[in-house]
Amino acid sequence: MPKVLVVFHSRTGHTARLADAVADGARSVRFTEVDVRRLDDLAPASVIEGVPGWKESREQLAAKYRTLESFERLAEYDALVLGTPTRYGVMSAELKNLLDATGPLWNSGALVDKVGSAFSGTATPHGGNELTIQSITTVMAHHGMILVPPGYTDPIMFKAGSPYGATYVGQPTDDDLAVARHQGRRVATVAEWVRHAKSHAHGHQH
Repeated sequence: MPKVLVVFHSRTGHTARLADAVADGARSVRFTEVDVRRLDDLAPASVIEGVPGWKESREQLAAKYRTLESFERLAEYDALVLGTPTRYGVMSAELKNLLDATGPLWNSGALVDKVGSAFSGTATPHGGNELTIQSITTVMAHHGMILVPPGYTDPIMFKAGSPYGATYVGQPTDDDLAVARHQGRRVATVAEWVRHAKSHAHGHQH
């Protein structure tokens, strides 16, 4: 019974929609437990209030999603799927802030052999979605996680997204959301394989 955590940062709600689709895909794998958590926006109120729609979006996201309680929670799951809008080709400060706090988890090896995957969105075409996903999976590699990208493992991957992870440009299309659901399914499936294999390996040691 794998436990999957989807953690995202979103300002307009678009990345949140991708997160929901990833979670739906993971839940479609039998017995999978899925939690979704958002990261608080670090931008000051003056910035948020200066752009039409951002204040309302922030309030809606706060009402709909619980924030991640602490970085330590990451160690409680079999799989982590992290999502962020792109900030100049890398992850947002909000997600980087979370990952920079995981030093104690790295020290203890708490995320070793957990399954990891990532997704991203940009406002403009060629805005750095793939680079942003790689900026996240690079950190996952340092933790010794097992990276599970969607690749081209489903026909939907030839219509949208990227082999590195689900993406959107502007706002998610139906195909983008289908890619995210496929990614969530794949992550949950592999997480169950890993969990099953670990339990057998552990059993043989005794």
